Amino acid sequence: MGNDKAEKALKIAKLLAEHYPNDTRTALNYNTPFELLIATILAAQCTDEKVNQVTKVLFSRFKDPDALARANQEEVEQIIKPTGFFRNKAKAIIACSKELCERFGGEVPSKLEDLVTLPGVGRKTANVVRTNCFGLPGVVVDTHVLRLSQRLGLTSNTVADEVEKDLMEVLPEQEWSPFSHRLQWHGRRVCKAKRPLCNTCFLLNLCPSGQKA
Repeated sequence: MGNDKAEKALKIAKLLAEHYPNDTRTALNYNTPFELLIATILAAQCTDEKVNQVTKVLFSRFKDPDALARANQEEVEQIIKPTGFFRNKAKAIIACSKELCERFGGEVPSKLEDLVTLPGVGRKTANVVRTNCFGLPGVVVDTHVLRLSQRLGLTSNTVADEVEKDLMEVLPEQEWSPFSHRLQWHGRRVCKAKRPLCNTCFLLNLCPSGQKA
């Protein structure tokens, strides 16, 4: 990636920071790294609002990895059913909890290479936990970041892991986490999937997709 793209990325980062100064965290509710890990697994193809409703019930019933590791799968399925794909998700969060207990003493690891070995955990989920719970640098590529980074011309890739690499190349490390979280908020509020509000978008002058529209 060239200097022009890096310069553009910094301009976008500056504007996002001006408009979303405090929106540098996930929209998922959590009290511990374990709760955020499970919530992020449940958030796949589901809104954060719906996940927050479900985890309030889930974590009142299963407070830690040990409790969820020993949970009855059918009971977990009934609780998380509103998030969709509930059978696979129930299986994943129970298995993840078991591995946390067996391999990491019931503690969520901070290393990316450890996190991605857990059931249901990919790079996106790992980076959500690392950036929000441990203050470590990382680019979180969810559907919003994937869509907006393409529209803004920061990447031509369609695979999340490749988009992550592209954004890491054009942004300084200290911007990785706040940039991706602010981009998520912008995707929810302005640059929506079906009807982006291009005419009122403060990034329009930097957005080739918006200018075409």
